[in-house]
Amino acid sequence: MSGPGQDGSVMRRRLSLPEFIGMLAFLFATIAFSIDAMLPALPDIAQALTPENVNRAQLVLTVFMAGMGIGTLFAGPISDSIGRKRAITLGFAIYLVAAVVAMLSQSLELLLVARFVQGLGAAGPRIVGLALVRDLYEGREMARITSFVMMIFIIVPAMAPLLGAGIIWLAGWHGVFGAFVLFGLIGAGWLNLRQAETLPPERRRPLRVGSMISGMKEVVSNRQVMLCTLVLTLGYGQMFGLLSSAQQLFGEAYGKGASFPFWFAMMALLAGTGTILNATFVMRFGMRRIAKWAYVMQTCVSSVMLVLLLGDLLAEPARFPAFFIWAVSVFFMAGVTFGNLNALALQRMGHIAGMAASFVAAVSTLAGTLIAAPVGLLYAGTALPVVSATLICSGLALLLMRKLDD
Repeated sequence: MSGPGQDGSVMRRRLSLPEFIGMLAFLFATIAFSIDAMLPALPDIAQALTPENVNRAQLVLTVFMAGMGIGTLFAGPISDSIGRKRAITLGFAIYLVAAVVAMLSQSLELLLVARFVQGLGAAGPRIVGLALVRDLYEGREMARITSFVMMIFIIVPAMAPLLGAGIIWLAGWHGVFGAFVLFGLIGAGWLNLRQAETLPPERRRPLRVGSMISGMKEVVSNRQVMLCTLVLTLGYGQMFGLLSSAQQLFGEAYGKGASFPFWFAMMALLAGTGTILNATFVMRFGMRRIAKWAYVMQTCVSSVMLVLLLGDLLAEPARFPAFFIWAVSVFFMAGVTFGNLNALALQRMGHIAGMAASFVAAVSTLAGTLIAAPVGLLYAGTALPVVSATLICSGLALLLMRKLDD
């Protein structure tokens, strides 16, 4: 291993690499599960809590992501001060309490508040997990490890809508939040029982306003961090836009409502090959080059899809296959780019990894949500809004990628 966190005081008990990757992947997958498992529940939630405006049910997804975005502002600096394990555990505690409140909700307003708070807590494992990796790895090696984590992270949540549909069948949509509680308890338990602290007391930064301002100034003045943040924002915007409209697109636009969980699982599993390719080739070609070509691919695929939609050039039997291939490409791009961009952003920020990870994730997630929310609300029976948004975001990301260093 490489990086600043290798002295004996940091890791008295070092997990094997497979278990380390598995633990981190489970932490990240729990957060993704909190989003994807809700997709099959949206029609039931809309019918039960907001039948007069079914599109409002999409807010169950977006407020969670907004809460997570705000939470990331604090999770990293807190972990720089009290250590990685304590910060992740605190995040899980907030997440679990909010999940219980959501499970008991009988109004959309209370459910949305609970989901927002749940997102705040989810920022702990999501952001501090990245800082934990940066304590032990850096550069292309960090990108490689993150790719392996992302592979499991994508494969596990690929089954989330299917599992969510099964839970709904057994216990209604409230039962999905019970599954969140179970996943959260497993993740917190695994971390605390098996993983040693990676940030020793002598390397921690006091949680003072002056120290935080100083660290933030260093982060925002770093050109590499800012460019990576902007590219990630565009990447999250297009991915969140597709997620927020996925259930309606599959169910209403293409008549695959009953089989939506199966199609979503297939889509995510196929897209997961992107993380395998990235882990295989990142040491050879570098993070920037691979991410750049991923955005070239997405720009081309979305351009073709937009022309097909605008010109109504697809025969009825070809419409869903074309949409499905395009949707796979969006998730594939995320698997290839997100790990590389995070590694590039944190490459020179090892001494304030928590602060840097918080800034990158907070800005990219919140801004990505602002892109996605109107895209989802513009849904009117076709994939045109989300395809247009994806093309614009990928094209802008490609322009920014030319300015990044590897």
